[in-house]
Amino acid sequence: MEKRKALIAANWKMHKTLDESVAFTEALQRETGALEDREVVIAPPFTALIGVRHIMHQKGFKLAAQNCHWEEKGAFTGEVSTGMLKDAGCDYVLIGHSERRHIFGETDEAIEKKVGAAFKNGLLPILCVGEVLEDRKAGRTIEVIGAQLEKAVKGLSRNLAEQLVIAYEPVWAIGTGLTATPQQAQEVHAFIRDRYGSLHDKVVANAIRIVYGGSVKPDNVDALMAELDIDGMLVGGASLEVASFKRIVQFKFMEK
Repeated sequence: MEKRKALIAANWKMHKTLDESVAFTEALQRETGALEDREVVIAPPFTALIGVRHIMHQKGFKLAAQNCHWEEKGAFTGEVSTGMLKDAGCDYVLIGHSERRHIFGETDEAIEKKVGAAFKNGLLPILCVGEVLEDRKAGRTIEVIGAQLEKAVKGLSRNLAEQLVIAYEPVWAIGTGLTATPQQAQEVHAFIRDRYGSLHDKVVANAIRIVYGGSVKPDNVDALMAELDIDGMLVGGASLEVASFKRIVQFKFMEK
C-alpha cells in the first residue's frame, strides 16, 4: 500500500486580516522551506484567500476555504460558490465543520450537496465529522459519526471517494482544552476507515487520509501522529501563531 502523505491544515476561522494572513504565510514558508513528505493546507478567511494564494510559493503548501455553497450562482446573499473558490486559487474546502453544523444549523443534506459541488469544480473536500460530549457520554460516538459519514458521501464514484479527506473532530475537544487521547482518536479513525471500506472498498478506505482536529497542540501532535490511522491534523487555535503551528507542521514521524 502506498504511504499516505500527512496533511496538516490550519483553520483560522474568523481571525486575521489580509495583511496578517499574508505575513503569517510568508513567515511559515520561510521557516519550513519546501515540504516533501507532508502537505500544509492554510484556510484563511474568504477576504484573504487571493492574497495568500499570490504569495504561496513553497512546495507542499495548499490553499483551502472554510466553507462553500452548493449552487453555482444565484440569489444567495453572503454565500460563495465552489467555482468562485476555485477561481480564487483554492485547492481544498472545509465542509461540515462542527461550528457550521452546531452554530449555523447545517444539515447532513446540505453537507452532502457541498461535497458534490466541491468535486464538480475541482476542489478536494475536507469533510468534518464528530460527536458532542453528550453523544460520547451516552456511547453514541460510533452511531453519530457513522450516520454523518454515510449521508455525506452517498453517491460518490470510486474515483472521487478515493480523493476525499475526512477530519474527525470531537466537538467536546474543540477550543475547550480537552483532547481525545491518541488511543481514543485512533479508535474513531479506525472505525471511519472501516466504515468507509464498507461503503466503497478496502483499497479506497486505505487510500483516504483521515485527520484529527480537537485542541491539537505542539505537545500532543507527535503522539497523535504516531497512531496507525491518523494521517494529519486540522488545527484551530494553535495555528494562529507561526511558532506553534510550525512545530505542529514539523511533527516527528514515528514508526506506525
